[in-house]
This record gives sequence, C-alpha cells and structure tokens, in this order.
Amino acid sequence: MDVQLGHEKTLTGLMPVLAEADLIYGLGMIDMGMAVSFEQFLMDAEFVRMFNRVEKTVKVDKDSLALEVIKAVGPAGNFLSQRHTLNHMRDEISEAKLIDRRMREGWENDGSKDMPLRARELARDILKNHFAESLTEEVQVNLKDIIAREEAILCK
Repeated sequence: MDVQLGHEKTLTGLMPVLAEADLIYGLGMIDMGMAVSFEQFLMDAEFVRMFNRVEKTVKVDKDSLALEVIKAVGPAGNFLSQRHTLNHMRDEISEAKLIDRRMREGWENDGSKDMPLRARELARDILKNHFAESLTEEVQVNLKDIIAREEAILCK
C-alpha cells in the first residue's frame, strides 16, 4: 500500500460517484484484484465516506435563512462570522477515521503512523473486539425467500 495505490483507489472510486453510479467496486482489493486486504478495505471505506460527502447536495431554497445570509454577506464577505454558519457547520464537516488531519507535530508526537498502519491497528481491533449481532428471524426468512426465488429462476 503506497501513494500510487491510494491515488488509483481515489480515482477509480470517485469517478463512478461523480457519474452517479450505484456501485463502487473493488473495496479492499489489491494486486489487480487477486487479493483482499483488511487494511485496504478500511481505507477504501474511508474514501467512500468522503466520496459520499462530495456527492451530497447542498440545498438552499428560496425561503431558506441561508439564502438571506448569502445575500447579506455577499461574495467577498466572511461567512465564518455568521451565526447561521456556526449553527450548521458541524453538520457539513466530514469526519475521518483513518485520515489524520492534525498538525504534523501532533502526528509525529503520536508515533508518525501512516494511514496503512492506522488501518492495520483498526483492523486488528475490529477482528479482536467486534461481535456481530444475529439477523432477526424476519430478515433470515426474507433472505431465504429471496435465495429460493432466485434459485428457482436459475435452475429453469
């Protein structure tokens, strides 16, 4: 896992999102799809969260208070000083789990861990501590029905 792989993952993931595709393929895949990596899967999931944030539309309708603020502040104004911005900015910030957005000094003081190392630590923690809850009876029945229906179609 290196910078080139991260760049390629970003491009091959972001382009389908911008084209409004319904599926992003290849999460966790490395070595031309011949292997899957827990660390790469977690990093790819982080990228997808960011892609989804890019895809999120910003809705400002004509009756919105935001529109009033935009008109009042103008194109060269300071939106950060506006109460409306303060009230809503936390809703718009994307939160990263693996991307370290701290100043370099803080990153160095914490061991200078790169993203693959942070992902490896998270993967190990998940594998050690996560316990999935069983599917409800209703979901299990629905899945069995779907499988039976599809098997009947395939076996014709």
